[in-house]
Amino acid sequence: MTAESTTSPQGDRIPWAAMAGIIATVTVFAVAQGLTYPLLSFILERRGTTPALIGLSAAMTPLGFIVSAPFIPALARSVGAGRLAILCSILAAFTLIAIAWAQEVWAWMPLRFMLGFFANPLYVISETWLISITPAPRRGRIMGLYSSIVSGGFAIGPLSLGLVGTQGWPPFIVGIVALLLCGLIVLAVVPRLPDMPHEGEATSVGGFFALAPLLLFAVFAAAAFEQILLSLFAVYGTALGSAEEHIASLITCFIAGNAVLQILLGRVAEQFGSTRTMLFCALASLAGCLLLPSIFNSWLIWPLVFVWGGVSFGLYTMSLIQLGERFTGQSLIAGNAAFAFVWGIGGIVGSPATGLAMQLIGHQGLPSCLGLLCLVLVVFLMAERRRV
Repeated sequence: MTAESTTSPQGDRIPWAAMAGIIATVTVFAVAQGLTYPLLSFILERRGTTPALIGLSAAMTPLGFIVSAPFIPALARSVGAGRLAILCSILAAFTLIAIAWAQEVWAWMPLRFMLGFFANPLYVISETWLISITPAPRRGRIMGLYSSIVSGGFAIGPLSLGLVGTQGWPPFIVGIVALLLCGLIVLAVVPRLPDMPHEGEATSVGGFFALAPLLLFAVFAAAAFEQILLSLFAVYGTALGSAEEHIASLITCFIAGNAVLQILLGRVAEQFGSTRTMLFCALASLAGCLLLPSIFNSWLIWPLVFVWGGVSFGLYTMSLIQLGERFTGQSLIAGNAAFAFVWGIGGIVGSPATGLAMQLIGHQGLPSCLGLLCLVLVVFLMAERRRV
């Protein structure tokens, strides 16, 4: 079923209260997520853990995304979307408490898996809610606004490390409080939010792959890009002699680019089409990979990572816009769950593969792997444009 087959009776009317609740929920959760990746990487790096093992540890969270994704549509229908979101935020908070208490790399493996398992339903439910209530003429701007604000939450995560440090319980407490606050926000706004849509032919997560393979590969690329940067940029910067505070600031600048540029990219997508805008984002991301090694130690690194962050995450924003343009009903739920599944695949493949490449060929394995990923996406997008 395509999105054009259902038109909201409200036309261009935007339910701002419901949208604010959805966006606030994911934003607060993003604070905890944005803090966790660099925090645990810094801790492991200080203990002399190899880059490959750091990447493997980081991959446990997206593995949780993969395993949980096929169950989300049925759970949302049976338990209720609001109840499921609240339960997941509480369970994620308890998981982060266990991670802080364990402080051991092998114990972190299953715990980080559980963190991803409980985090995933929040993203799927929130994005399905948002796409369902967004008027089609405003979809680019609204999804850009969503991506921008959520990216701001991710930016606050690593930025908070500069305030509370990376030692002891304080950084973990920030994440735990954020997760619990997420549940409270859902509890407050859930009466304003719609039920999960039930119309249309049921589509499984696996079945959605045949409907939109290129769309899912773009999500894979965006996920791998972000997971690699969040989990291994600390290792890359340390190899080049940068201090932890400097690297954390660069990661924050990268995510700030996500936050600031998504609304602009959404507006561009409304004017020129989401497919063209996605191709632009892929080309710009590739250019950033090529420039990174030569300008890392100059002031140019700051505008580079800012723009790089915006266009790399723009791949996901464009994918959300296209999902809303092409699907609705149960296909929309399956599509969002498939996005989460592929996001997990991107994270679980990207971080260990890049960590291994860095171990084999040196720290420049990071921009090399990212560049190869972007190049493949560019080739696929250009081939699709020619076919159409």
